[in-house]
Amino acid sequence: MKKKSIAVVIVSNGPGELATWVSPVIDELNKINKSLCNDDKIDLALRLVLVPCPNATGKEFIVANSWNKFELITKSKSFWKLLIKPSSFANWPKKGVVIFLGGDQLWSILLAKRLGYLNITYAEWVARWPQWNNEIAAMNEKVKELIPKKYKYKCKVIGDLMADVKLNSEISLRNKEKHYIALLPGSKKAKLSVGIPFFLEVADHISEENQNINFIIPIAPTTDKSEYLFFQSNKNPIAKYYSSKIKAIKHCKDSLFDYVIETSKNTKIYLIKKHPCYEILKECDLAITTVGANTAELAAITLPMLVVLPTQHLNMMNAWDGIFGVIGKISFVNRFLTFIIKNFYFNKKKFFAWPNIKAKRMIVPERIGNIAPRKIAREVLFLIKNRDHLKSIRDTLHKERGDKGAAKKLASIIVNSIKKL
Repeated sequence: MKKKSIAVVIVSNGPGELATWVSPVIDELNKINKSLCNDDKIDLALRLVLVPCPNATGKEFIVANSWNKFELITKSKSFWKLLIKPSSFANWPKKGVVIFLGGDQLWSILLAKRLGYLNITYAEWVARWPQWNNEIAAMNEKVKELIPKKYKYKCKVIGDLMADVKLNSEISLRNKEKHYIALLPGSKKAKLSVGIPFFLEVADHISEENQNINFIIPIAPTTDKSEYLFFQSNKNPIAKYYSSKIKAIKHCKDSLFDYVIETSKNTKIYLIKKHPCYEILKECDLAITTVGANTAELAAITLPMLVVLPTQHLNMMNAWDGIFGVIGKISFVNRFLTFIIKNFYFNKKKFFAWPNIKAKRMIVPERIGNIAPRKIAREVLFLIKNRDHLKSIRDTLHKERGDKGAAKKLASIIVNSIKKL
């Protein structure tokens, strides 16, 4: 009897999603595929479609290809061409399923419609297009609650895909004397222009009080070490407001880390290029981070964090990215926009960190406003001394996520959908 070929198309975007969502799911599907071939005479054509993403490294294709688990991978730059003419990339089985595992949920909807396949969405925080989904796999009950009543029947709560990630157990930063703090100043130029001088000074103030703390910065895929030198120099107009300077950046040999920054006050900050580096971050005691998607990633690995957004430099919008940077060069426009943001946006917005936004309550502390590095340093030192409080934050972050076993449950949903085709 001839085997029936069914396409299983996974849609994803950045390095984090590939490592934490796609990898565990594809492993489960490969386990199932052999039995399907033997018992049900179904052959799964496993394919990966990368979609456009501002946080992508450009290396996603190489990483996924090295797994040798897909028969076809299309690059993000080819997505629109794929959508217009799928046959230019491959022959597509008549029946299949498209699974959203990263990016914009709309991309997987469009691709499923174009191919005439079923669509399944893994929803970590919210299912945006329930009317166009055949199945929704939710991280927790809160996601299901947000779905309109008439579409709830499509949703199954499966747990947290990130909980299934196999971290490298051989990596350990732990010892009896040292604490580890992760610094995440941002990835885009607008954030780095403030974040680098601000966070360096925070680290210096902490080191003055406590020599038993090591600092780690995971270098974002869109940046490199040269930007750290640039944004703490006189070329960055914001740097003059902060005392810390970089004395040197050196290579680290035979280490988990790639470089070490030495500040003018002899504080050492270790840089790591591996992305994502959840194994190392998970070993930290605390993260000091700017706002953004990184707060969701830190929450996913249940790392306590202090979220910082200094607003005293909003008037320097010529350092911002995009349209704000262009119009910010016009003096009166700059002042007007600064006024609007400070007096309306910041006053109206209740939470800035993703775990707080989704829980609709303060889980991790946020410090938004005209804040000084020394004040943040004092709070960090307080948190480091209060281990019970950090444990409470970690436990709460865990409760807000989902249970283990999500990858196996999602694979089961996919297979059950396939068997109905």
